[in-house]
Amino acid sequence: MMIKILLHGCNGKMGRMITELVKNDENAVIAAGVDTFTEVPNEYPVFGTIGSCDVETDVIIDFSNAGAMDALLDYCMEKKEPVVLCTTGLSEGQMKKLDETSKQAAVLKSANMSLGINLLLKLLRDAAKVLGPAGYDIELVERHHNQKVDAPSGTALALADSVNEALGNAYTYVYDRSQVRQKRGDREIGISAVRGGTIVGEHEVIFAGTDEVIEFKHTAYSRNVFAKGAVEAAKFLAGKTPGMYDMSDVIQF
Repeated sequence: MMIKILLHGCNGKMGRMITELVKNDENAVIAAGVDTFTEVPNEYPVFGTIGSCDVETDVIIDFSNAGAMDALLDYCMEKKEPVVLCTTGLSEGQMKKLDETSKQAAVLKSANMSLGINLLLKLLRDAAKVLGPAGYDIELVERHHNQKVDAPSGTALALADSVNEALGNAYTYVYDRSQVRQKRGDREIGISAVRGGTIVGEHEVIFAGTDEVIEFKHTAYSRNVFAKGAVEAAKFLAGKTPGMYDMSDVIQF
């Protein structure tokens, strides 16, 4: 079955990556795009606003901005069209509207669209259940480019949350050990952030026990991993019943 995608934010960096990626996908096609920059040449029709789009599609992939969310969610509710939502920084009001939208259409939202990161989230839960009760210390190190303004990353927090939830949310997060001179506690997850150069994204979770260390590491060498994940999510979401989904639904084992 050929999935017809409406690409919301088609002329941004991620939109261009998805456009190139889908060209080689036998099961998906970009049928239309939405972007304020309509003069950029595309092989599919591009509309300045989502409300003006008159092309029938099966699913929306959104890589736009928070300012475009209200119109997008209105469109999804009206058309009952599934949406893979990759835009971050939504307001509290928009998050509530997102919940309302999920009652009318399938909505998939994830802190990170990478298939590898979402597989890692599942693996960490299993590891934590074994290594946490055995007394292993848990530390997390994330590395990103020098233009990233938030720290720790949303993905780092998602990884920490995955571990903590598996352990009954009994652990606290420690971001800075320089202010207190004391040894680490038994129920801590240390989270450290590195910023430098053009690092796309690295996340490392360390379980340190007596005489052995187990490390889980994910490295993104380009933003294409997020584009690939978004396309796989779109193919999964097309035709699904209304509700909230995430990448753990896409990766099932």
